[in-house]
Amino acid sequence: MSRRVKLALYALLCVLCVPFVFPTWWMVTSSVKPISDIFAFPPALVPSRFDFSTYGRVFELQPFGQQYLNSLYIAAVVTVGTMAVAAMAGYAFARVRFPGQNLLFLVVLVGLLIPSEVTIVPLFQMFHAAGLTDTHWPLILVPILGAPGVLATFIMRQFFITLPGELEEAARVDGLGRFGTFRKVALPLARPALGAVAIFTFLHSWNLYLEPIVFLSTPSKFTLPQALTQFVDAYGSPLWNVQLSAATMTALPILVVFVLAQRQFIEGLAHTGLKG
Repeated sequence: MSRRVKLALYALLCVLCVPFVFPTWWMVTSSVKPISDIFAFPPALVPSRFDFSTYGRVFELQPFGQQYLNSLYIAAVVTVGTMAVAAMAGYAFARVRFPGQNLLFLVVLVGLLIPSEVTIVPLFQMFHAAGLTDTHWPLILVPILGAPGVLATFIMRQFFITLPGELEEAARVDGLGRFGTFRKVALPLARPALGAVAIFTFLHSWNLYLEPIVFLSTPSKFTLPQALTQFVDAYGSPLWNVQLSAATMTALPILVVFVLAQRQFIEGLAHTGLKG
């Protein structure tokens, strides 16, 4: 392309990115604005006066530090657990032949078609009977064994299907069994797919909202999406500047992680055949 065409293309892309970038910019700048300036029209791109005291109030009104740690460790455990389960299940569906294999995989994929709202009541009854409500166990087990785990299994299966059969034959010649082949040959080659699974699983767990408000009732056990709804005044109205400060601290680390890891994410999806 000529230089003029490239400049026109870049200008078009800059215009198209405005609807995606502006809400985040407004959130970050409004978190340090006086509350009277937040809904001013037209909105100011740069605050007329910076007020960082709202970031301190976030930790005064809620146990925000503990809630941040809750989301962090839950997302980490869910990510590791989903990667382990999806890798083994995906390899089994891709490389191990057994009766009813395709039918069983179809049944597993049906889990993607069932909305989480449909299963939330029976799940609550099940965890309540087991005495696990108001604990973090439902927030860990449901994503690993639910729709996110199913999608991760599908991605891993698509990747393992593409592996040449000669690799397994060479591993058998070297005396490796099925699990040894998986651990020493297939799993190291699956790093791009595992990277994609790790990123979208972590993001899904970090942003989980329905399950926390159903299973948790103690503020110190809340996760961040649930905690963001608790910054209200005595009349139940949102404290917008405080809420936006908490939202900024919640969103920015994830945006940074995604920007840094997006190349690995795209490469992982490309290797699984999920292009487009």
